[in-house]
Parts: sequence; C-alpha cells; structure tokens
Amino acid sequence: MFHLNAAEWTAIWLSLRIAIVATLISLPFGIAAAYALARGRFPGKSLLNGIIHLPLVLPPVVTGFLLLMLLGRRGALGPFLASIGIVLSFRWTGAAVACAVMGFPLMVRAMRLSFEAVDRRLELAAGTLGASGPWRFFLVSLPLAFPGIIVGSILAFAKALGEFGATITFVSNIPGETQTISAAIYTYTQVPGGDESALRLTIVAIVIALAALFASEIFQKMGEKRIASLE
Repeated sequence: MFHLNAAEWTAIWLSLRIAIVATLISLPFGIAAAYALARGRFPGKSLLNGIIHLPLVLPPVVTGFLLLMLLGRRGALGPFLASIGIVLSFRWTGAAVACAVMGFPLMVRAMRLSFEAVDRRLELAAGTLGASGPWRFFLVSLPLAFPGIIVGSILAFAKALGEFGATITFVSNIPGETQTISAAIYTYTQVPGGDESALRLTIVAIVIALAALFASEIFQKMGEKRIASLE
C-alpha cells in the first residue's frame, strides 16, 4: 500500500523540482513588489496590488488559459520566445511559470506584512548615519523582514506544489514532463485500480504541505521575536 512505484516517484520529484524553480524565479520579483506596496507611494498602487492578487480570485483554469494565450507557441509572445530558444507550453519550465504566477500573491502578501512590521524609525536612523535608500533597504529593511521573506517563499512553494488548474491548462498532463503530484492524482482517479496510487500521492502531498506550513509558523514566530527585541 505504501510502496511508491517509479511513476509516482517521478511525479513527486518533478513536483518538487517545479515548485523549487517557481519559488526561486518569483523571489526577486516578490521582494521588489512587496517592498513597493509596503513603502512606496505612487500612482496606480492599488491597481498594481489588484493585478498581483488577481490569480487568487480568478479560476486557475482562466490563469492557465491566459498564460497559454500569452506564452504559448501561438500566443502573443510565444513566437518571439521560440526564436530565442525558449519554449514554455507543454514543458516542465512552463509548469514552473504557471506555479510561480499562482503562488506569487501569497509570497507578496507575506513579505509585504513583514516589511510593514519593520519600524520606520530604524530606517530613518540609518539614513541619519549616511545610508542611502538602497543601503537602508539592504542593511535594515531586508534583514529585519527576512523571516517574512522565508515565510512567503514557503507559502509560494506549497502553493506551487499543489497547483493543478493553471498547470494542466497551460502545459497539459504529460507523464515525466509536466505530470505533477496533483495531475497524477487526477489521472489515477480516472483509471480502474488507480485509487491506491492516488491515495499514496495524496498522503505524500499532505505530509509535504503540513511540513511547509509548520516551517512557515516557526519562521513567523522567529520574525516576531526579532522585531520585538528591537522595539
């Protein structure tokens, strides 16, 4: 019952690979967006916030379809990407992009709250000592918000690990290439005798998700204690 076969292991490792890549490619954009929303004052801030969080309220299939229309082989940017050797549709790299888009709002939300929790007086104090804006960010804001950045990354990773709708719409369900844990579970539920395989992968997904959430709680508490010690 609990012996994973080769196809199941392939789906697990592919899911982990896609989730890790999705988190890494989102990270610099997530930090920049979170800091801009937490500290910035500029026209269109509410619009930017809405666009960032749009994948949370849109059906995942809609997000996947939009990615297909934009980045697919016949999409708006597809031919250009293909001309420079980048093909995303029906590839694991496309799955990583879809997972990154779906996990991005969770990442930005956690990071924004962490940046907002940083005492502005500490940033101002660094400024009075001669630190410019970028130096204040890297020496004060970023280190103090680091636990929140870790939490946001973990949440995005967990979301990417369980993503299904956007992924299957954009890159389909190809075993060994784009078939993640979620897609494999869906496939096993559609074939006779696949219930045991679906159950095994479900247990694996639950264990990984719980571990990620537990880790995010630990880092969040560490961040709260760190900020409290500076007040």
